[in-house]
Amino acid sequence: MNVQPDLQMDKAAFLAWVEGREGRYELAGGHVLMMTGGTMRYALIAGNLFELLRARLDRKRWRVLSDFGIDVGPRTVRYADVVVDHPGAKGKDLTAKAPALIAEVLSPSTATIDLGDKAAEYLRLPSVATYLVFSQDEVKAWVFLRGSSQLPAPGVVAGTDETIAIPALGLDLPLTDIYADIEFD
Repeated sequence: MNVQPDLQMDKAAFLAWVEGREGRYELAGGHVLMMTGGTMRYALIAGNLFELLRARLDRKRWRVLSDFGIDVGPRTVRYADVVVDHPGAKGKDLTAKAPALIAEVLSPSTATIDLGDKAAEYLRLPSVATYLVFSQDEVKAWVFLRGSSQLPAPGVVAGTDETIAIPALGLDLPLTDIYADIEFD
């Protein structure tokens, strides 16, 4: 869920303001958005994905980060649930250097933003090869793969027997592993 605290600022001011602040925030078009907490499913899906990527990727080639800043334009900084970045960022950097994969877990209030604005913003970054969006209400993911200069339409992968192929990272992610320990009503 997003809450607008009616603050406006530029990117540099936002990064200085948000550093060390309690709570989660994003800057969208110069407006500060407060991100509220998520459900148990949200936390488990994001955590499972983080662990799976860390276990399968070469740490000399990739950095797997959670809730880390992504500079997507002159007035926008997003914080994705999981980011796979190229190494090279310094210890005090506040945003990813060159993210190759970005993943978000949908909340009811963020579906339009995650599948719309964020997809367009993330895929404008030349380093981003894959953008993943996961449902927390069913075993389902929207997969945006860079294949041309135009914004790709997402493929939908659903069901515990399905796997997401990520050519840019040379790996496959089984949905059964991402949705491990998730109970649906």
